[in-house]
Amino acid sequence: MFVKQLSLEHYRNYEQVKLDTFGNVNLLLGNNAQGKTNLLEAILMLALTKSHRTSKDKELISFQADAAVLAALIERKYGSVSLELRLSPQGKKARLNGLEQRKLSDFVGTLNVVMFAPEDLEIVKGTPGIRRRFLDMEIGQVMPSYLYHLQQYQKVLVQRNNLLKNAFQSGPDSLIMLEVWNEQLAEHGVKIIKRRKQFIRKLQRWASDIHKGITNGAESLELTYLPSFGDAAEEDEAVLLEQFMIKLSQSKDQEMRRGMTLAGPHRDDIAFHINGKEAQVFGSQGQQRTTALSLKLAEIELIHEEIGEYPVLLLDDVLSELDPYRQTQLIETFQSKVQTFITATGMESINASKLKDASIFHVQNGQVMS
Repeated sequence: MFVKQLSLEHYRNYEQVKLDTFGNVNLLLGNNAQGKTNLLEAILMLALTKSHRTSKDKELISFQADAAVLAALIERKYGSVSLELRLSPQGKKARLNGLEQRKLSDFVGTLNVVMFAPEDLEIVKGTPGIRRRFLDMEIGQVMPSYLYHLQQYQKVLVQRNNLLKNAFQSGPDSLIMLEVWNEQLAEHGVKIIKRRKQFIRKLQRWASDIHKGITNGAESLELTYLPSFGDAAEEDEAVLLEQFMIKLSQSKDQEMRRGMTLAGPHRDDIAFHINGKEAQVFGSQGQQRTTALSLKLAEIELIHEEIGEYPVLLLDDVLSELDPYRQTQLIETFQSKVQTFITATGMESINASKLKDASIFHVQNGQVMS
């Protein structure tokens, strides 16, 4: 998978830019706040239709502009594909090869990316919500149907929570409606849970070997899915559905008192263990950083396993955060295999001797010069 062209109009601090001289490794150099990360974010937007930095699309549109347009030409094993994403106060519109897509989920997955940024350390040491978002973004790239079930689940969850908040005022009718929401919540919830378990099992297989390599065999990494009900290893949908319905029935009184849904994939988590100890609690910052790096490198291999192509790798100011050994491990992973975009303030923060034939772009105040 290869990004051949990228053009932006009224996106962040880019009024208009078109780039079409990308190589296998692309260095975006410049001082802070010049627009380097905005370029990586634009590529991510074309992959996921979502930013990793904000949920408000209006923040992505240039000041006083009515809309932003992002476009790219990518090369896949089956040929070239043009992508276009238009952002406006009325919402998002996506086009593939010039044809508008009825659903954004039909657009997601055409371009696959793995992004590694300093804030990804929070996947290991941050809140469960950050880890769930990590799962949702990565699984959604390789399985668009997952996004459909996630969207439907979230809609039902809102309705069910509203009903629980007003259950005592609504009387017997609310209990009848609660059963309807239970069935719909469980129907979509088990699809999400099953796919998350499969994803983590595959990610564990890759991450374990990669982590051992980075640490010269000194550390063993284990990933565990922590569901809000049932067995972490169970993947049979019929069994999961029965377990979910039983849990909802058992939790009904407590949920009505608290006015919220207490079980389901919106309450699940992941645990990381290094040599048997929980990395979130007992891991050093170096161990947590190595765990995050292992996850990202594992993602590259997992996506290749799922779709038969390597994704595009986006490295946002992370090489300077890694010691020379980990830098070398990372560079050797993507060198000559994965198209990579790297942001940095200067060459001094990069082990340039390990990079081969890198294309260099200088970014200054929304302008890009090669």
